[in-house]
Amino acid sequence: MSTLLEYELTIHYKVRKTMMEMLNDRGYLVEEFEIKMSKQEFLQKYGENMKRGDLEILKAKRNNDEKKIYVFFPEGAKVGVKEMRPYAERLRQEEISQAIFVVQQKLTPKSHQFISEVSTMLQLEVFQEAELMVNVKDHAIVPEHQPLTNEEKKSLLERYTVKESQLPRIQINDPIARYFGLKRGQIVKIIRPSETAGRYVAYRYVV
Repeated sequence: MSTLLEYELTIHYKVRKTMMEMLNDRGYLVEEFEIKMSKQEFLQKYGENMKRGDLEILKAKRNNDEKKIYVFFPEGAKVGVKEMRPYAERLRQEEISQAIFVVQQKLTPKSHQFISEVSTMLQLEVFQEAELMVNVKDHAIVPEHQPLTNEEKKSLLERYTVKESQLPRIQINDPIARYFGLKRGQIVKIIRPSETAGRYVAYRYVV
């Protein structure tokens, strides 16, 4: 096996592992073995001649099996509108409104425009492979984040008698916000260790 092929397999393994962890953290039904799969087990499952398309993932929410998400791994290094249209059509046919694209390079400006144009029907997210080689949550300085449900958000605002706009903010393009797939208007709970109180809890409003 050549060094380049070994390197490519390592990328596929790490990226898919991070994606499984991400889906699990977003509340999708992911089995423990899918997260803890070793590189050797990964190779046994997909083979040394795997294609990117073989890594495709389809998962349903743990509490709602009708709410599903696809993770696509387009083959080409550059992904344009021409490559994205078949995926969008497939999502429409299968009546699935959410998908993540894992790409090798940045999308073209027209591809971003296409994602914006279909956003009323399809929620499409894009991550580059380089962003998924390591789980952003594993960084030593990243505290624990817990997205609040609508009910938890309402309870929080009522308890502290504040408006959501009065809370500190987190940008929607923040790496941790993207990891959890946060939407504008959501509130995320942030838990940091504290030497005096044991832990310090803060809240951020997604903008």
